[in-house]
Amino acid sequence: MKAIPFLAALALIASPASTLAQATPARANAAISRIVASAEYKKAAAALDAGHARWVEDVIAITEIPAPPFKEQARAKAYLAMFQARGLSDTAIDAEGNVLGLRKGAGEGPLLVVSAHLDTVFPEGTNVKVRREPDKLHAPGVGDDSAGLATQLALIDAMNAAGIRTRGDILFVGTVGEEGLGDLRGVRYLFTKGKYKDRAKAFISIDGVGSTGFTTGGTGSKRYRLTFKGPGGHSSGAFGIVNPMAALSQSVVDLYKLQVPSSPRTTFSASVVGGGTSVNAIPEQVWLEVDMRSDSAAELARLEQRFLGIVDEAVKGENAARSTRRGSVSVERKPIGDRPAGQTPASAEIVQLAMAAHRAEGVEAQTGASSTDANIPMSMGVPAITMSGAAAGAGAHAPDEWVGVDKPSNVKLKRIRLATILALAGIR
Repeated sequence: MKAIPFLAALALIASPASTLAQATPARANAAISRIVASAEYKKAAAALDAGHARWVEDVIAITEIPAPPFKEQARAKAYLAMFQARGLSDTAIDAEGNVLGLRKGAGEGPLLVVSAHLDTVFPEGTNVKVRREPDKLHAPGVGDDSAGLATQLALIDAMNAAGIRTRGDILFVGTVGEEGLGDLRGVRYLFTKGKYKDRAKAFISIDGVGSTGFTTGGTGSKRYRLTFKGPGGHSSGAFGIVNPMAALSQSVVDLYKLQVPSSPRTTFSASVVGGGTSVNAIPEQVWLEVDMRSDSAAELARLEQRFLGIVDEAVKGENAARSTRRGSVSVERKPIGDRPAGQTPASAEIVQLAMAAHRAEGVEAQTGASSTDANIPMSMGVPAITMSGAAAGAGAHAPDEWVGVDKPSNVKLKRIRLATILALAGIR
């Protein structure tokens, strides 16, 4: 059967919304009201309350399984077992390393994908033991994104406890490569090469912390590693020849002279440098890594071209300023990250339903932009949002990261996610 259009959905209790159309706040409020008034939702909400302690234990268990960049295998194996224990079907670890589990519906609606990411930014050997306080957990990666992974499990548990059968299938995923140089490789594979790539019609990423908003914009990024090379020589004996360090330095100085718009928000950072052999040697090779971001694909492309022009001019300037008798300076430009920018319109049903789910809990949500797994589906025209996995926390990407685990706020947050998911997938 075809998915039931949104307007027709209002005539049926908890039937699925068409995620490709537009919606109004009034219609979204009506759809969410029908969901939260249903007996199935009330049972599932009660299960979320009763399962809070298990959610906390899941956050701890997941956090304490290391998942450094490109080495998520141990956590993936454990997460697969967690999916299987909850009765998901077609469970697997795909060719890229994503963990998949399908909660089958009645086949009467489009596929909804709900995901959280397995990887952390922390290198191998990082101490990931959780330190627990009454209402806080402290550990690297605890909120980004162990809490999101645990929230997925809690939502599955609640739907199972209530015996909910959705009209559409829900694919739950633990993705790899969301952080840093992972460059969204997991979700990119999911949407371009994976088993379900042509079926997904809506996407929710559960990532980060916060109780009053969610992400509808995907901040795009371009990242480069620039390697500057020259003849090198003794710092005194070869004095006067070209120096790749000078070209690198000029590139950074001129980058920071650029004026970029505050709206759409556009940023850049010269982030990591290295190279050279000795304090008394003109280096043969030095390198620089640069991160550029924008909420606008057009502004990001403009910034990228301006920066690459700056690099070329810096190399040209160095070769003109000093002697090239032993060779000239050159630069190798290697892209190391390309996250597409994207946007899910405010009028999209997935956004309006999420806003209405917040309002049903007395929260007037704010929307914003960030760089998450949702960037990929957004850039492909698939309606996508990112919602947090815990109500409070701070210190993401820092060793002292923490997440709040008090019961009232976190159960409330999960009820909002549950209502949004059920409005999209429908209740049979």
